[in-house]
Amino acid sequence: MQAPNLSDFQLSVAPMMDWTDRHCRYFHRLLSPRARLYTEMVTSAALVRGRQLRLLEHSQQEHPVALQLGGSDPVELAEAARLGAEAGYDEINLNVGCPSDRVQSGKFGACLMREPALVGDCVRAMRDAVDVPVTVKCRIGVDDQDEYADLQHFTETMIAAGVEILVVHARKAWLQGLSPKENREIPPLDYERVYRLKREFPQLTVIINGGITTVEAVQAHLAQVDGVMLGRAAYHDPYLLAKVEAALYDEPMPERADVLLRLRPYIEAELARGTALKHIVRHVLGLYQGEPGARGFRRILSEGGHLPGAGWALVEQAMGMHKVAA
Repeated sequence: MQAPNLSDFQLSVAPMMDWTDRHCRYFHRLLSPRARLYTEMVTSAALVRGRQLRLLEHSQQEHPVALQLGGSDPVELAEAARLGAEAGYDEINLNVGCPSDRVQSGKFGACLMREPALVGDCVRAMRDAVDVPVTVKCRIGVDDQDEYADLQHFTETMIAAGVEILVVHARKAWLQGLSPKENREIPPLDYERVYRLKREFPQLTVIINGGITTVEAVQAHLAQVDGVMLGRAAYHDPYLLAKVEAALYDEPMPERADVLLRLRPYIEAELARGTALKHIVRHVLGLYQGEPGARGFRRILSEGGHLPGAGWALVEQAMGMHKVAA
């Protein structure tokens, strides 16, 4: 097992179902050269039993990029992790935080926080199978399991299994009664509980996730923990990634239009492969969030991206809306 470079974990973008696909990750990399990117969750069964290896597709420009797996069978997860490492991923992350009914019925995600010993077995099997870091993403608790002692015991079990990096969404999950969307909004954030975890387990690299939407918040969290994982804010307002990159690493911020121009070769290569423009441009709709012409930019791409023959000319037309408004 190679030792992880902990500086690589200071800034990351959360795995988000239906959002952080390979097109999204390529775009985010143009905004942030250093952020660690994550795939959407891929189930171990899809890779091992379904042999859906297309789910592992990614480009070299995405690195550092992590594969997030969902599952609860140590043998199957080990094989899925091996496939991910062979495909070139820099990290394998185990999902112990997703609260959806579909995930629960498959016995993975947040319900596994009730079974830390099983999660430990999964992690050990995965670590034995690969040389890249194996990490875990969890919640601060589930349902009525809401004492710090529960999170403490879970963390101790992870450390015993060899986990060096823990990503903690600072909300608990309700497995019954709340939808996945409500689980991202209704349970209150408890950042202090994550800070306490870092204080009590200083050897553990702790990455905080949940409700972080500004550069100032990122900097405040980094005074307490080792890394910050941005979620929906980085998707709906992707230029936030460039702002955080500039603040943390003193990098000049790229112009939004320059980011799109650098995306052009990727778009044209994907169109040549038969990818519809809509599958790429849906991820850039928020690029001009808060800027003059943002609404027109979104409208042109949303209304035209699905049309037959839509290509780079549509993106240029959308970019023109910002110039006109400005």
